[in-house]
Amino acid sequence: MKASWWLTALLLTAGAPRQEDATAPGVAALEVPGRPDDAVLAGGGTTVFDASHNAFGRALGNLAPTRWFQMREGKLLFMRDWAAHEEGLAGPLTNAAGCGACHFKDGRGRPLPDVGPEAPLLVRLSVPAKDAPAGHHEPVYGVQLNDRGTAGVPAEGTVQVTYTDVKGKYADGTPYTLRQPRYRITQLGYGKLAPEVMLSPRIPSQLFGLGLLAAIPDEAILALADTEDRDGDGISGRPNRVVSVHSGKAELGRFGWKANQPTLEQQVASAFSEDLGLTSPLYPESNCTAKQEGCLSRVAAKGPALSRHILERTALYLRLIGVPARRDVLEPAVMKGQVLFQQAGCAACHQREFTTGTVEDVPELSHQRIRPYTDLLLHDMGPELADGRPDGEASGTEWRTPPLWGLGLLETVNRQVRMLHDGRARSFEEAILWHGGEGARARERFRSLNKAEREALVAFLRSL
Repeated sequence: MKASWWLTALLLTAGAPRQEDATAPGVAALEVPGRPDDAVLAGGGTTVFDASHNAFGRALGNLAPTRWFQMREGKLLFMRDWAAHEEGLAGPLTNAAGCGACHFKDGRGRPLPDVGPEAPLLVRLSVPAKDAPAGHHEPVYGVQLNDRGTAGVPAEGTVQVTYTDVKGKYADGTPYTLRQPRYRITQLGYGKLAPEVMLSPRIPSQLFGLGLLAAIPDEAILALADTEDRDGDGISGRPNRVVSVHSGKAELGRFGWKANQPTLEQQVASAFSEDLGLTSPLYPESNCTAKQEGCLSRVAAKGPALSRHILERTALYLRLIGVPARRDVLEPAVMKGQVLFQQAGCAACHQREFTTGTVEDVPELSHQRIRPYTDLLLHDMGPELADGRPDGEASGTEWRTPPLWGLGLLETVNRQVRMLHDGRARSFEEAILWHGGEGARARERFRSLNKAEREALVAFLRSL
């Protein structure tokens, strides 16, 4: 057993411990209830039994040992400091030096002013256009504000955030305070932004379970769409159709805060391009705009910085990260909270269960009964959460339903709890209270609960 654990540790904690190894160093032992298949196995047979600070970075629980070295290679690429790489591959304008800088321990980064007045989060940019419903890139600064520049190339700007308190009360009179963020771009390096620019701030998402989400058949997601709200429940989820770089055709989007990427490989290539300034076979053009001459002069003209192998290995790494098991599922408060979650209408968007399809190249992902608590569809969340910026077919008020699995371990792994697309919510309660539009009815039902009921619903969310 010691040799087995040593090998797993050598592979950067890639392997999930077997039940008999649950007390190995760095792994929090979990008691598996008598019927784990009913609730505990969030990722089906791929589920990882680890509730420690490494819970978001374990390999699929059923991963074949022959794949561990592939995963290790992808992990090293994911954690690489591209700015310090001997070949100097990173672009002149970036948001970070490597993927791991934003996705701390394969989870979320620290958002907003927890680290000072400068907000470490991404801001997407675009301007309205009559010939493109989703608009065009900002003409000087492109699709995303890059707040880091290399020597001789000024950064594009700095994101600053201020908050206004929004006070309210539950039905029982208990007060609460939300925080309404306001964003400002300062220290602009290339002149003013276009007057009609649309800004969309985004925090990084956690990375586990992405291979399972990719394995959900399109038809299973589309079956949940109800664009015209024919059933009259006030929920009208719809798919985002986005262009595939591979095919040039519109495909079902499922990754990103607005489901604006159809595949993991395209999501990874886009992040390499926009966040790190790294070109690839999918995105061979530099992220410099035509009006950033200093940036363009420092871009190597020798072809894509990243090979297809690097792109595929990095995407494979993300596909192989397992989902942590649920905890405390038999606690009375958790079971009561699950009932309240259903009664409040939260499950109308946060769909509990899917079964993955056949995945030829990674059979470990095939035919798994998973519980991500998302429908991967777009929902109009009203003016409360609107960024006003279309993305693909998503409007300025629509967001993809985020998966809820693993949220109860955010504080353990990332040492903070920040939720929603811009990290404004500091707790589960605040995240619920920000719901508007299609989520307003569920929000009001939550507000009407008494304190014990609210605590039970949150206990359920913490068990995920």
